[in-house]
Amino acid sequence: MKLLAITTSEKPSLWIFGYGSLVWKPDFKYKRSKVGYIEGYSRRFWHGDNFHRGDKDVPGRVVTLVEDQDACTWGVAYEVTDSQMEESLQYLNVREAVLGGYVTKMVEFTPREKYQGSLLALVYIATSDNPIYLGPATPTEIAAQITICRGNTGHNIEYLLRLAEFMRLYCPEVEDDHLFSIEAAALALVI
Repeated sequence: MKLLAITTSEKPSLWIFGYGSLVWKPDFKYKRSKVGYIEGYSRRFWHGDNFHRGDKDVPGRVVTLVEDQDACTWGVAYEVTDSQMEESLQYLNVREAVLGGYVTKMVEFTPREKYQGSLLALVYIATSDNPIYLGPATPTEIAAQITICRGNTGHNIEYLLRLAEFMRLYCPEVEDDHLFSIEAAALALVI
């Protein structure tokens, strides 16, 4: 991916939208961040993870975005500038594209503070043609898989609980039924 193709200002910067583990663990340097949302997508635990939160025998479940014109997905956008752009894209392309099977897309991001205005952000999305894409399942089935999986980054349930915690802390007015129903089912299995 060429930086000039995704930056447009004289002083180049790029916004990167995270809606999964990037909301609590970006692991790259950035200038600033904003909580907000993108429209037209639902967050779903439909993508397999055979490295970070699972393995090749028992893949974990992580989130991806699914087109849904009536939905919006909350997360965090990070602004990277100058040398941060190349470093962050190199890091994310390994973390998300090579290891995770995600593709990139530019989307319109709306910050929580409406007076700031919308901006374009790069987002990583796993598509259904990806070999480790798992697809839909019931909240109980997804939770059962999440509670038994562990990968190089940690236990899959940590990923689920941290994402739910982010939503409660930063977006308390948003009801993410998919996320919270899986969290409730997972907690019922382990408590």
